[in-house]
Amino acid sequence: MNTDPTQQTATGWWTEAAIYQIYPRSFADSDGDGIGDLPGITSRLDHLVELGVDAVWLSPFYPSPQADAGYDVADYRDVDPLFGTLADADKLIAEARSRGLRVIVDLVPNHTSSAHRWFQEALAAAPGSAQRSRYIFRDGLGPAGEQPPNDWQSVFGGPAWTRTVDPDGQPGQWYLHLFDTGQPDLNWDNPKVHEEFLGVLRFWLDRGVDGFRVDVAHGLIKQANLPDWQEPQEILSGNEIDKPRPPMWDQEGVHEVYRQWRQVLDSYPGERVLVAEAWVEPAERLARYVRPDEMHQAFNFEYLLAAWSAPAQYAVITRSLEATDSVGAPTTWVLSNHDVVRHASRLGLAIGGGRPNGIGIGDPQPDAALGLRRARAATLLMLALPGSAYLFQGEELGLPEHTTMPDEARQDPTWARSGHTQRGRDGCRVPIPWEADAPSYGFGPTDASWLPQPPSWAEYALDRQREVPGSTYELYRAALRLRRAHALGRGTLEWLSSGDETLVFRNGDVTVLTNFGDAPVPVPPNAEVLATSAPLNEDTIPTDVTVWLRG
Repeated sequence: MNTDPTQQTATGWWTEAAIYQIYPRSFADSDGDGIGDLPGITSRLDHLVELGVDAVWLSPFYPSPQADAGYDVADYRDVDPLFGTLADADKLIAEARSRGLRVIVDLVPNHTSSAHRWFQEALAAAPGSAQRSRYIFRDGLGPAGEQPPNDWQSVFGGPAWTRTVDPDGQPGQWYLHLFDTGQPDLNWDNPKVHEEFLGVLRFWLDRGVDGFRVDVAHGLIKQANLPDWQEPQEILSGNEIDKPRPPMWDQEGVHEVYRQWRQVLDSYPGERVLVAEAWVEPAERLARYVRPDEMHQAFNFEYLLAAWSAPAQYAVITRSLEATDSVGAPTTWVLSNHDVVRHASRLGLAIGGGRPNGIGIGDPQPDAALGLRRARAATLLMLALPGSAYLFQGEELGLPEHTTMPDEARQDPTWARSGHTQRGRDGCRVPIPWEADAPSYGFGPTDASWLPQPPSWAEYALDRQREVPGSTYELYRAALRLRRAHALGRGTLEWLSSGDETLVFRNGDVTVLTNFGDAPVPVPPNAEVLATSAPLNEDTIPTDVTVWLRG
């Protein structure tokens, strides 16, 4: 195999695809229990065809106690009754394929649920047993082992260790969980763990899925001696060039895991893909996950986190393209997902204010009109970039974060484990509105909704935006159609201008201009306007507007 990245450029459907993330709990509810499900998704597939995306990515639908909304998996080879059955999954995959849509499913290999059969066996077994070796169990510190094995903190807040109770009722060993207590970390130094996940990959590939989005892809391997780590525990901490690498993130051993997985996927027909959720910086470090024999793509979180300014956007776009080009991989672009404040709200906050972990009552509130204006401009900029684009359900409707959700309605474990200091991710996960005047805005046949929907969401409903000129939904449809027609996903970016107030680049026969400044800028003479994120003012482009031009 030729592993010289300069001699290999990835080809395949994923290199230019528009991929739509579905959070099953919140997309469509077929049975009225207030929780979205697989039959509900199947019933709404025509929406995705009409929108113009190429593939869907499904967040977890596996059996789970739902300690972390399904990212605590109890059985990787089945469907939770909340969401349906394996037969429903098979039907969804088949119906998507019949419409020309590919299907990517979530895989959660860093940890299982504490309800997983393996972990229950581990709790019942003795220290040092084969059952416990599948996870990371350690004796505690102190005279009676009463202190955790090290000082690691959970991403969700609080200690990353929980002490077990032995069958005789006495305190026992501690187990590691970088997330919730119900999500014990697996021990990827154990060959049995490797073997198990190779089997899981084949199970879903045999059912026809087109690939896997890999959760916490940078977290599987921990530094062997589990040293203390004094830095704040965040999923994206300590990865800057001038800081030491955290002992729980981005260790060298993860790459061998993905080389194994790539061999499995390459043995199947039809261009199956691996997509890394890897919160890794800088871009050059992230690019190592998408070398020719590893993953196909990695989410570009540095782009998602970039400030809304011309210099910041120029820097991150340039750095991202250079890093992935160096290994012959496509670049991905993403603005929202199920773990971050929706960009229609995030961009309505003060620039430079960081990335809030949720927004709630009493917090600084975003400027809704400004946020949506910038979000539309950011989306039109993103969809013109070469590579693949990831969209989060509801962003095509311009949905904001639910920033006034009652605290008592929150279900994200971050809220409780942080001592009610971080509101978490519930605000971006609220069930989406389909019909303004229907129960639960058309989410399901009843008013039931697992998270409360704000009254203002009627104005965002799909039936209020379809075929309405200038609506956010029609902007997305037009942009995705033009993106495909002009082959922007497989194009090449050429910077024409990168000042403090505007960005201008060319991709194929399309010129893209975004005005970040306070003053309008003129439309270039003799240019045809193909798309604009907001109305132009005669022949000028207002503030926070992106236009696509030809000529």
